[in-house]
Amino acid sequence: MKGQNKLFIAIIVALILGVVMGGIVHTQYPESSEGFSKNIKLLGTVFIRLVQMIIAPLVFTTLVVGIAKMSDIKMIGRVGTKAMLWFIIASLVSLTIGLVLVNWMEPGKVMQLAIPAAGDAGEVVANSQGLSLEQFVKHIIPKSLFEAFATNEVLQIVVFSIMFGVALANMGEEYTKPIVRALDISAHAILKMVGYIMWFAPLGVLGAIAAVVATNGFEIFKVYAIYLRDFFFALGILWLVLLIVGYLILGNRLFELLRRIKAPLLIAFSTTSSEAVFPKLVEELERFGCNNRIVSFILPLGYSFNLDGSMMYMTFAAIFIAQIYGIDMTLGQQITMLLVLMLTSKGIAGVPRASLVIIVATCTMFGIPPEGIALILPIDHFCDMGRSMTNVLGNALATSSVSKWEGQLDNHGGDL
Repeated sequence: MKGQNKLFIAIIVALILGVVMGGIVHTQYPESSEGFSKNIKLLGTVFIRLVQMIIAPLVFTTLVVGIAKMSDIKMIGRVGTKAMLWFIIASLVSLTIGLVLVNWMEPGKVMQLAIPAAGDAGEVVANSQGLSLEQFVKHIIPKSLFEAFATNEVLQIVVFSIMFGVALANMGEEYTKPIVRALDISAHAILKMVGYIMWFAPLGVLGAIAAVVATNGFEIFKVYAIYLRDFFFALGILWLVLLIVGYLILGNRLFELLRRIKAPLLIAFSTTSSEAVFPKLVEELERFGCNNRIVSFILPLGYSFNLDGSMMYMTFAAIFIAQIYGIDMTLGQQITMLLVLMLTSKGIAGVPRASLVIIVATCTMFGIPPEGIALILPIDHFCDMGRSMTNVLGNALATSSVSKWEGQLDNHGGDL
């Protein structure tokens, strides 16, 4: 948590420095703004390339390990099926809400940036023009896993990872234990790298903001205000949908559940970490009356497969970046993006800053300049507060609802 706070402070300091540097160039040396922007952007390029470097191995290892360990669902049967059904529907609803509202409110249309013409982003635009529903199948099946890794074709890596994970899950735990453990260790090592790479984020922010302010002036802050307003409005709609569904299943006990989880919700909001409240959430759900076996099974699964706030943010942020670069996406492309996010996000949900990694990968696939992620990094902390709190609510509702469906929700109100 202390590390997260230090990183947040470092990003804010970098934001201020970027604004000051960009503002001085924009007002005092306007003739130098183009050259200054081109050079300072290299800081953002370093950060983006570091993030892109770990996408393929991270998706592969986490997804394979997650699926290989899913053999536990067979033992629990009905409960596992109901939980996964909830997770899939909730994810689709969250992604769709983000997609619909960002298209309706168009927060990225407030300011237009030029699409980076050189380097990786230009190549990506050229290579991704054909990605539509018609071309979807060609992008799913890999000719070679190594080619998919080399070109960061996330969908192809997901397909191979799912098949490999299912094969491992069906070969018996004793036989596959060494390779699953090796991949698990690799996944944790890569997650450690994510932590290191995020410390380059302040440099990325400094470069991106200084370049934007030097070229466009202080208009970027109007964009931030509108982005935050629209995002929290969309989050409010998602909460409304979740609470209505919760009320239909739990009835008046929904209000008791909300009273019990208010502390975990507040902690998640203030620390931007839904993982930090996991032990407290387990305790409160058992006090609410959920069967402890159902809680211990569904809640860990939910932390990997049911992060509703993060899911909504991914479609919202990806389309926002497309809008700010003036890229119009067809309905078919947006539906394809939704399906891609549905698959790829299951691999690394719950990873610190996982949403950003997935957004970069998705932008790259659809010809949206991944450099755009550096623009929203300064306010990502505030978005993360809302995302984390929503993730906790979604998992509490999922656990309580499945307990109710199984007839395992007691009304004892207070005892563990």
